[in-house]
Amino acid sequence: MITPEELHTWCRIAYSELEAHPRRKVPFRLVSDSAVMGQLMASELVAEIEANNRQGRTTRAIIPCGPSCWYQPFTNLVNGRRVSLRNLVVFHMDECLDWQGHELPRRHPYSFRGFMETHFYGPVAPELAVPEAQRHWLNAGNIDEVRAAITAAPLDLTYGGWGQDGHIAYNQARRNAYSQVSLQALRESTIRIQENNLDTVLALAQRTFGAAYQFVPPMSVTLGLRECLSAKKVRLFSDTGAWKQTALRVALFGPLTPEYPITLLQEHPDALLTATVETASHPISQHPEWDLGL
Repeated sequence: MITPEELHTWCRIAYSELEAHPRRKVPFRLVSDSAVMGQLMASELVAEIEANNRQGRTTRAIIPCGPSCWYQPFTNLVNGRRVSLRNLVVFHMDECLDWQGHELPRRHPYSFRGFMETHFYGPVAPELAVPEAQRHWLNAGNIDEVRAAITAAPLDLTYGGWGQDGHIAYNQARRNAYSQVSLQALRESTIRIQENNLDTVLALAQRTFGAAYQFVPPMSVTLGLRECLSAKKVRLFSDTGAWKQTALRVALFGPLTPEYPITLLQEHPDALLTATVETASHPISQHPEWDLGL
């Protein structure tokens, strides 16, 4: 369990010190804003695909729904440079479900498939697009099929963000009082359906629905950390500010703990966290006069 004293120590570090901090446990990259981050995400993914295309290799990648800043730059690069995505195999990270475990309407704000079809796949020139058969969507009925497709060959890359509790995909910190999960169990977690944590529901409600939690999907299906961290490279990004600030500090400085699943990045041989200045900042670092009673 992380103590308030430890958390205070990490959160009071100025964002400008994070990249070179001597106690940092995961490589970290700071960018100025969402626009810069979007261009970076797009260019690095395109570079990976182009390098594999030149060698006649398939690119196998876990791709997230968000951050949203990179979709337009990615489309511009792919269409402008005529980058073929015909050898790209995409495994989608997760999907929101209704209370019965059913998929949401495609126009629901938290239908990840609907969003990706519109913003990731739709704008790409048809002759360059990822073939339909190479788009692996998650739902309640295809878990075994997706798991088999992932384990069939090594993954090149995991792209993604992180949540308010440091969740990667929807690998949330488990908060069930009667069913705790060890660090090893979290490390070995695989594709599953689950109830979303109350803090996840509230965070999404505040972010999208003006705090109307009634409209936030209560369940999800997600890749496990076994799948997400099996890729040769893991690249996580955030430009969403306050929602992600504390989890970033725990990822960079904290111990391995199921309280913050993102800390497992510390074990990965090629992981990199990237955040905007807004996300890398922390209120505690900006208010040295605060007395938190510690």
